Amino acid sequence: MRLAWLREASPEARRALLAAASGWMLDAMDVMLYAFALTAIRAEFGLDGARAGLLASVTLVASAAGGIGAGLLADRFGRARVLVLSILAYSLFTGLTATSRTVLELALWRTLVGLGLGAEWSAGSVLVAETWPAAHRGKAIGLMQSGWAVGYVLAAFLAAAVLPTWGWRPLFVLGVLPGLLAVWVRRRVEEPAIWRERGAPAGRGTGLALLLKPPLLGRAAAATSLATVLLFAYWGLFTWVPTFLAAPEAQGGAGLGLVRSTGFVVAMQAGAFLGYTTFGFLSDRFGRRPVFLAFVLGAAVAVPAFGLLARSEAALLFLAPVVGYLGHGYFSVFGVLLAELFPSSVRGAAQGFCYNAGRAVSALAPFSIGALADRHGLGSALALTSALYLAGALLMRLLPETRGRELE
Repeated sequence: MRLAWLREASPEARRALLAAASGWMLDAMDVMLYAFALTAIRAEFGLDGARAGLLASVTLVASAAGGIGAGLLADRFGRARVLVLSILAYSLFTGLTATSRTVLELALWRTLVGLGLGAEWSAGSVLVAETWPAAHRGKAIGLMQSGWAVGYVLAAFLAAAVLPTWGWRPLFVLGVLPGLLAVWVRRRVEEPAIWRERGAPAGRGTGLALLLKPPLLGRAAAATSLATVLLFAYWGLFTWVPTFLAAPEAQGGAGLGLVRSTGFVVAMQAGAFLGYTTFGFLSDRFGRRPVFLAFVLGAAVAVPAFGLLARSEAALLFLAPVVGYLGHGYFSVFGVLLAELFPSSVRGAAQGFCYNAGRAVSALAPFSIGALADRHGLGSALALTSALYLAGALLMRLLPETRGRELE
């Protein structure tokens, strides 16, 4: 892909993109450490699939609260400032997860991790959207989102290197390292000019108050519904993919084991990286809606094939990057579409609420898929997420095309 578009932006915009992408990458690494450690955690605490999924759900509920709160705080105190606080929060509490001695303690630390995880996207996506010109906003958000795939792969490599020898606790200690990024962000990343010129809102809570009444209410409801079904599909599928690949065939898994499954996870995330980035290029050229529809309809076909039909290693290796590409790439729409749908005065609140209210509902996904897997096997449970992709395609029809829209 040509990179001339990167040079057209200001140095401030490029630093904002680097900060948000790095924060999102390390956010993914920290949250996916739990997914890779799930088998070991289940064994130590004697958890069945439903209860193990419930712990992941606790993190998602907390991340929803953190994301909504961060959106409001970002409108008031600044996008970059809130980004710094979010990175410090999720890195510190990921490290403290290693000290858990009971299920209750584990749930506490994962709750606090979630607050930081949710806050990072709300602050970072608005920071990027407001610093990049309309012609390249989709590309920039796509590149930011691609950090998730890199973080997922980092978690996979760390798990393969650490888990077999040292267990899951040292793995979470490594999650403290992202805190170093916060120091650089605090020193080098400026608040967007749009936010500085507008200034902080005069009243408290005005963002949500304006968002939840006409004329913004209809857009907020449609965007929240869209985020809900797609985040439910995502967390239901990708929380359990590492376990599906590693689990024995008798349990509905692929039977690869932890170490061998790492290569398949890397292949899937290579597809995800390309999905995030190419979505940005395609949506800047053809529009947000048609490219989004192509991705989610493709995912509705690819995911059941992966969960139900792929039983040889060759088939899994072929489908893993396809599922990664289609099952991740459409997420690049949220950072750009939500920014273009709402005015600057409520942009942080809109990003935080619409995306994270959806994430709150999607917190049921790991539990639901875990419970279905206990009865029907993991492959069958994962295949059921295809219906949610179809629902996402229908809901996108309720939102306008926003390509090329300038932010005031």
